[in-house]
Amino acid sequence: MTNHTCIVTGATRGIGKAIAIKFASEGFDVAYCGRNPAAVEALAHLLKAEYGVKSRGWVCDVTDKAQLSRFASEALGFLGGCTVLVHNAGVFLPGAIGDESEGTFETLMSTNVASAYHLTRLCLPELKKTKRAHIFTMCSIASLQAYAAGGSYTISKFALLGLTKVLRQDLIPHGIGVTAVLPGATLTESWAGTEHPETRFIRSRDVAAAVWCAWEMNEHAVMEEVLIRPAEGDI
Repeated sequence: MTNHTCIVTGATRGIGKAIAIKFASEGFDVAYCGRNPAAVEALAHLLKAEYGVKSRGWVCDVTDKAQLSRFASEALGFLGGCTVLVHNAGVFLPGAIGDESEGTFETLMSTNVASAYHLTRLCLPELKKTKRAHIFTMCSIASLQAYAAGGSYTISKFALLGLTKVLRQDLIPHGIGVTAVLPGATLTESWAGTEHPETRFIRSRDVAAAVWCAWEMNEHAVMEEVLIRPAEGDI
């Protein structure tokens, strides 16, 4: 593998898209997945036209282990390996535990936690071959503190942070960096229709910049957690 490479889940919008663009702008070849076919295709065109890197997207439901396995195999084959793996795919469904719709817990745990677990296992053989390999998990402020109507979303984000901490310990002997990224309110589609001004939110590109910074410094140090809050405080 001659070039650095990056795999990103949930990359067709918001934070995931910003991360794919950031790493492409730094010369990384990028493989990614999303659920919207048109958006998956559009991002590949954007990355190639703007940055001239190799890029390819797959339509993939990360809760489907067969689809996830196929994505991992084909993405690794396309890139020739993996330097950076970013677990960004996730879903937000608010609600108190007693009032959530049946199946909410399973949906959130499968999307937000199990997908990262399984994709990490699929990519680890290649990551272990790679100098300066790094895994990022997109956690949340909700990984640190419970809040009213957080329900299964908060449970899943606590679990994702736990997974990240375990991975960090497991992979120290292999020289693989592991970082949990914990953003507060970020201006993505989850906040569509909000009455708050844009200035009250973190920008997706700022989260991407933090991820890049953590990777860039990882030859001699690992930024284990990146906590990002809006400049004016949490919403």
